[in-house]
Parts: sequence; structure tokens; C-alpha cells
Amino acid sequence: MNGGLVDVRPDQPVDESAGKPPGRAKRPWMAWLWCLVAAVTGVSVAGGATLVGAYSKLSGNIKHVDIDAKDLGTRPAKVSKALNILIVGSDTRAGANVKYGHRDLGERTDTIILAHVSPNHDNALLISFPRDSLVQLPTCPPKPKNGLAGQRAHVGMINESFNFGGIGCTYRTIESLTGIRIDHYAKVDFTGFKSMVNALGGVDICVPKAIDDKKAMLHLAAGKQTVKGEQALGYVRARYSLGDGSDIGRIQRQQMFIASMIKKAMSGATLSDPAKLFRFLDAATKSVTTDPGLTVGVMKDLASSAQGLAAGDIRFVTTPWRYSLTQPGRVEWVQPQAKRLFQLVATDTKIQGSHIKTGRQGKVSKSKIEISVQNGTTRGGLGTQVAAALEQRGYTVVKVGDTKRKPYPKTTIMYAADGQSRVPTLAGDLLVSRSAPVKNVTTTRLVLVIGSDWKGLKAAPVSEEELKGIDATQDSCSAE
Repeated sequence: MNGGLVDVRPDQPVDESAGKPPGRAKRPWMAWLWCLVAAVTGVSVAGGATLVGAYSKLSGNIKHVDIDAKDLGTRPAKVSKALNILIVGSDTRAGANVKYGHRDLGERTDTIILAHVSPNHDNALLISFPRDSLVQLPTCPPKPKNGLAGQRAHVGMINESFNFGGIGCTYRTIESLTGIRIDHYAKVDFTGFKSMVNALGGVDICVPKAIDDKKAMLHLAAGKQTVKGEQALGYVRARYSLGDGSDIGRIQRQQMFIASMIKKAMSGATLSDPAKLFRFLDAATKSVTTDPGLTVGVMKDLASSAQGLAAGDIRFVTTPWRYSLTQPGRVEWVQPQAKRLFQLVATDTKIQGSHIKTGRQGKVSKSKIEISVQNGTTRGGLGTQVAAALEQRGYTVVKVGDTKRKPYPKTTIMYAADGQSRVPTLAGDLLVSRSAPVKNVTTTRLVLVIGSDWKGLKAAPVSEEELKGIDATQDSCSAE
């Protein structure tokens, strides 16, 4: 998996300690963290109005390229205040990148990430889409001026959209597949990536055995070491000389490498060295192309609210996947897990049963809810089956029995005033239900009456275990 982040200073000096818990570090450059999520990591320095000149220079480094609205087609609705940034790693062979291959290969991407930043900008979830994913691709118009042939609707590899239709087609593809409204994009190329690693003084990695991969320009000894420039690029790009030779293995290695970059960029060694920090930010901003909407004003707004971000608040996951049975070497998305993940991100909802955050939280935990189950149908044993299913979800079932009256027409959650806050959690797991208050009773326990309209429980929510995510505190060395 992949990702990256950086940040920036508001124009005017502010008292950043006001209203903050004791011991929380000041984080004045946070906006670069979000806009350069593709370029790498959250960094910060102390300072004030004297940094305005540096801020202006860094802002001027970023290249902006607009996306034609006609390229995007019918778009998903924006249903939350979270920020969604599409990130692609470009393998263009033009200019400084010509030594990596023939220019006529065009501009492709092996890295596609959707960074979901919470409305409070206090956590980020980065979703990687495997390059080898077989998906339904939408139609994208040709772009003759850019040398892009366009894309016809068909089932193909997800990275075809960038090759044949550019960033606008990739935008359209990800939105059509996920139902998530994308707000901005960021694109990074080979040379920019190397510059960022070098500006940090290199990144530590651990490899289990020596590597000699001429195709990836990668030559490494076994063990822990610091890589820069070509070696760093070769390490994240290599596919066949490391791991199992799959794109999934490469994603996992990239994710660990970015985690190492995040930790180093957020470390005291970087933050306490203004020259080193500026070199990193300068390299990062020069390496990124974004849409015009990702303005200085947007970055300042992000900076004002992302003061307490830590490496553990940056999470990486991969779209739930499996190897294709019909096309060896290709990947298919596992359903309904992938669809549920996308719905959670689109609505900015916490991933149940994990500490991965996509945004808002609020329902009472299932572990704190006691339920009495009553079977109001003529289906013998249904109450016991439902109770078992609820316990698997994490509820505590204290009693199972039958209603006095059968059949009971409607599945009903009965609650006293003290238990009202628990109703939304249970109702959220049922395909059909209504709720009914019970007066003159003092208890937090709920009574679930199974009615004739019973349709079962909703599909289990996607969990962190299914996603196999990591946070930015982990890297290839700590994982060994």
C-alpha cells in the first residue's frame, strides 16, 4: 500500500497551545501534510510570520492542472464533510525520467490511492487499489492534444484508465467503482519521489536477503540499511525480486516504506532542523501536480485544524481482494466487503470492531448492550438462531423465549427510557425493525421481538482484520 503527507503555516502567528492538552506538539505546517498526501507525510515546525516567505515559495512550487468536468460524467453525491484526495504515482518517462524506459510507453500508474481525511482533520485512511484489479471501467473521451486515446467501457485492469484517459478518467473510474465523491487529486513522478527521500537523508528499510535486480535498478545487501535515490525508487517499484512477485506484495512493501518516511519526517531530527525540513518540503511540493481547487486557502484551513495529528492517526488499507480464478495473476475485489468499505468512507462512518477511523462515531458499543430475544413467529428455534447471530456480532443475549401472542406481525425493539441510546446500534444490524418505548420500566436492557416480517441481520460490517491495515508507526523493520 501507499500514501504520504505534509503541512503548512497560517500567515498570522497564533497561540497554538490554547485549548490543547498539555504536552501536545505544535504543528504549524500541517496543510502540506494533506495536500501532499501522495508525496509523503505529516511534518511540522515552530515559527511565525517570518516563515511567510518560505510558505509562499512552497505554494508556488506546486503545479496545477485542471480536469474537464465533461470527463467526469455523472458523479456521486457529496454526503459528508470529509476530504477525499485521489493520489496517483506517475511513471512518465518524459524529461528527467527518460532513463526509466521508452517515452512512447506513455504515462502509466502502478499506484492508485484514495486518501480519506476526517472532517476534523485528525485522522486519515488511505485505501490502495491493486494495479492488477479487474474492474468495470467506464467510457472516457479521447484527449488528442494530450496523446490519450480514451477508454471504452469494458472489464479491464484498473490502471488502464490513467494510461488511456489520464487523471480525469482515473477520477471517473474510482468514483464509479466506489460511489465516493473525490474532492482533489495529487500526482507524483519518479524524480519527485527520489528527491523527497534524499531530502530526508534517506529512509531505513530491512530486507531478508541480498537483492540484485537490474530491471528495477536495485542492488541491496541483506539486513537493515538506509536507502536513497535510485535504490529507494527501485525498492518500492520492484516486483519480481522481492516477496511473492505479486502486485499485492509490492503494495505492502510500499506501504511500509511510506510508514518509514512518515516516522522520519515527523521525528525530532527533522522537525528540529529548519534547513532539513525546508529541503523536504521544497522537494515534496516540486514533485506534485494537483487540481486548481487545492488552493493555498484550502491548505490554510487544513493547517488550522490538524494540530494534533500523530503517525498512529494515519492508516493504510487495501481494497478487500482475492486472486482471480479465471485470469491468473489478476485480482478481483471481494464482495460485499469492498462495497461496505466504500460505503463507510463515502458516509464518513467508523469501521466497526476496529480502531480504523473514517470519521464520525456515536452509537453505543455492542459489548455494552444486553438483549432479551423473544420469538413471535411460528418458526421453531428461530429465537435461538437469532440470539446466536447477535452474540457473534458482540451483543450480550441474556434470555431467549417466545411471545405470548403469535404470530407477532412486526419485528420490534422494545426499550425503556434508560435504554433508548442503545436502540440505534441494534436497529443498524437488522434488515427490518421498528422501535417501541415501554413506560414505567427502569432498565438499559433491550427486548427484541422477532415478528413475521423478520428478514435477518445485515451483512457483517467490514473489520480491520479483513482489511489487514497498518498505521504509520509501522515499517519494514518493526514488522520483522
